[in-house]
Amino acid sequence: MTLIKSISGIRGTIGGTPGEALTPTDIVKFVSAYSIRLKERNPGKNRYKVVVGRDARLSGEMAEHLVCGTLMACGIDVVNASLASTPTVEMAVIFEKADGGIILTASHNPRQWNALKLLNEKGEFLDAAEGEKLLEYAERGKYSFSEVDNLGIITNKDFTQAHIEAVLSHPLVDTEAIYRAGFTVALDAVNSVGGIVMPALFDALGVKCIKINCEPTGQFAHNPEPLPEHLTELSSRVVKESADLGVSVDPDVDRLALICEDGNPFGEEYTLVAVAEYILKSRKGATVSNLSSSRALRDITEAAGCEYFASAVGEVNVVTEMKRVSAVIGGEGNGGIIVPDLHYGRDSLIGIALFLSHLAKEKISVSELKKRYPSYFISKNKIELSPSINVDSILEKVKERFSAQRITDIDGVKVDFDSEKKWVHLRKSNTEPIIRIYAEAADEALATAVAREVMDFITEII
Repeated sequence: MTLIKSISGIRGTIGGTPGEALTPTDIVKFVSAYSIRLKERNPGKNRYKVVVGRDARLSGEMAEHLVCGTLMACGIDVVNASLASTPTVEMAVIFEKADGGIILTASHNPRQWNALKLLNEKGEFLDAAEGEKLLEYAERGKYSFSEVDNLGIITNKDFTQAHIEAVLSHPLVDTEAIYRAGFTVALDAVNSVGGIVMPALFDALGVKCIKINCEPTGQFAHNPEPLPEHLTELSSRVVKESADLGVSVDPDVDRLALICEDGNPFGEEYTLVAVAEYILKSRKGATVSNLSSSRALRDITEAAGCEYFASAVGEVNVVTEMKRVSAVIGGEGNGGIIVPDLHYGRDSLIGIALFLSHLAKEKISVSELKKRYPSYFISKNKIELSPSINVDSILEKVKERFSAQRITDIDGVKVDFDSEKKWVHLRKSNTEPIIRIYAEAADEALATAVAREVMDFITEII
């Protein structure tokens, strides 16, 4: 049993003992604390409104009833979007001019997990300060419930079509070019809500969609994280059906992974790179990704005469940096695309619509498009430590060891070997006594070598 409380939300396995897993007691506790903070952030209103939505995982309906009921008990009106993607709920908060939103999804985690992802009145994830305050309130039991005459009311509403129409209306989504291209895509939606929203988008774009695992039953057909090793069925169907590309989304549709027409992965890291290249042709401006994302985004940004910025890991940190530098595009290397003039959230719908616009105008295959981008390989590793070891001390010694290189320490330690176009990023886990070590270089051998150099140094000093 696991319960992880962080500023980005409350995540855990379903069932078990309160405080040790995501039980009904924990759901009520944290939603109640969220309700109090929501009213404090927006004082003096007669009525408050929160949008609730969920992915299709097995515990979703149970959690939906608990969340909606708790909000009503706290005197908050509920707009229940029910089955809806994460970006759809984020946009629904904007559409409804709501005071916040709660998304019930554990993203790419397996079926036994669920989570409360908490939004502010802008449809964005709570920042660090607000998240810490909410956790404090939950632990102190600082919440109260409304009397019978002041209970909230619930309204059911589907926002999928409104989300799709917003995507189609984006000035850089070329619906005519996509329609003329006559694309065929194979879609793996891992039997979650992507099986509802993505086919509807493709239909609106005039794209033929071959559905794989598109029944929103919550019975994930494979590991739900959209990595190449989990998408073998999609790859084979792309080739068998002579599709132009394969599309995979995670259970809540905020991560987008693509398969080339030859069945090979396009690479999650390159989803953002391709969309950024397309946007930068029309809009000059800054780009942002997190420190653990590929250098390829920096390369194509600088080639377009623009400036790249890196943020700490985490969507809320990417969004904060995007706002600071007025970025035209940003996201994370896990296939998360953030297009700020639509909304500040990772969104696979706008991601694929812009990618197809790019592909239609270039009039080349997906594999040919991939060949145009700088080729990098990321090696992902970790070192397990005893709880007594001071991880911060280790990171300081790494900074000293590589002081001749460019060092970034806003989130762990990242060492950039700029002359060799390679980097290594070390981050300590917030939940385990480990250091995660990601390295990138022009090929696998070089990436592995730079990661090994740092890991060997750490082994020497502990």
